[in-house]
Amino acid sequence: MSKPRPLLLAAAVSTLCVLASTVAGDGGKPLVTAITKDAATFLYSAPVIRNGQPGHQLVLDLSGPIIWSTCAADHRTLECNSVACMRAHRFHPPGCPHTGYGKPDDDNPYRCKCTAHPHNPVCGATVSGDVTRTALSANATDGRNPLRPVSFVAVTSCAPDSLLSKLPDGAVGVAGLARSGLSFPAQVAGTQKVAKTFALCLPRAGTGVAIFGGGPLFLIPAERPAITEMLAGDTPLRAYRGSPGYFISANKGIAVNQAKVPLPDHASLTIGLSSTIRYTELRRDVYRPFIRAFDQAMGQSARVTPPAAAAPFELCYDSSKLSSTRLGYFVPQVDLMLDGGKNWTVFGGNSMAQVDRHTACFAFVEMKEGKTGYGGRAAPAVVIGGFQMEDNLVVFDEEKQRLGFSGLLTGRGFSCSNFNFTMPA
Repeated sequence: MSKPRPLLLAAAVSTLCVLASTVAGDGGKPLVTAITKDAATFLYSAPVIRNGQPGHQLVLDLSGPIIWSTCAADHRTLECNSVACMRAHRFHPPGCPHTGYGKPDDDNPYRCKCTAHPHNPVCGATVSGDVTRTALSANATDGRNPLRPVSFVAVTSCAPDSLLSKLPDGAVGVAGLARSGLSFPAQVAGTQKVAKTFALCLPRAGTGVAIFGGGPLFLIPAERPAITEMLAGDTPLRAYRGSPGYFISANKGIAVNQAKVPLPDHASLTIGLSSTIRYTELRRDVYRPFIRAFDQAMGQSARVTPPAAAAPFELCYDSSKLSSTRLGYFVPQVDLMLDGGKNWTVFGGNSMAQVDRHTACFAFVEMKEGKTGYGGRAAPAVVIGGFQMEDNLVVFDEEKQRLGFSGLLTGRGFSCSNFNFTMPA
């Protein structure tokens, strides 16, 4: 299998006509990109070539409404009265009130220069940055292989090097994937005339895959049906307090080992999805009864005192006493009982984290008190983290307003690292 071809981030350009001939020949094809997981930060990124130099990354952020990166000093800037500028100000990061659409241009005081508010979801920092246009490229796909490079121009925000704090080495910015007009999926849909949907397959190891624009997705072995036709279920996407992120509802609660967890009557189970937190976080009033239910279902025979490496986990077990299956350790399954009647089932492969050679821990954590999201509103009851989404295909369909999910792919003999990135001759 050849090395995955990266998404391309070129120099900023001032007009859309520069790459018009490139776009026209491939309109209507979904675009595919590889996903890598950084070993130090556990963040997921799309590989990027910038100014002809490989080795850079754009971190994927399911809650991010814009694409941002560091920029060359001579970049052009959009005007404040542009539609794109208004879209850039629709959502505001935590602690960042709306203060206008821009500032006077240093070279022309009669011109208003559009600025946005790029946000680092890891360190929590937000800055003001010029809104510009950037040439991007990814590969068109038939769902089996990448076919050919396709270039287009996207609206992006500039950011200083300081905003890259706590991102992986080689990262030059963030690709926002949220439900906004300037997210990466929205701009692919608009420029390529494809569906407003994308499929995300985060890797546990190796290289994962994302496809933007709909269509099938085939994983090796390719003679088997498209994995997009083997979803375990779907559920409606919900709005949540003005946030651009993706939210669903577990209106029937949570079950452990098929027994419903007794939760407080007031515990509204809105669930968010995040690609920038490692493990699923639960609000305290949901977390405490949840881990008690798992502890009771597991029993005490394999329970051990959490080692130092286990922080922030509370429940840990001697992994030599746990049976292994294609779905991970044989432990009580967790079911998020969703609106629409389907369950998002979490098996041992996504519920147990191996923290050392002898210890595996229940990989759910208590949410920090007072956690907020975009607009400064309180976070939902549950936020699903990257670990629980690994080796699961998750389909975000803005047109149908639904979220689809495959369940753990290893149980079907697949993994998210099974896409064939070889480009046909």
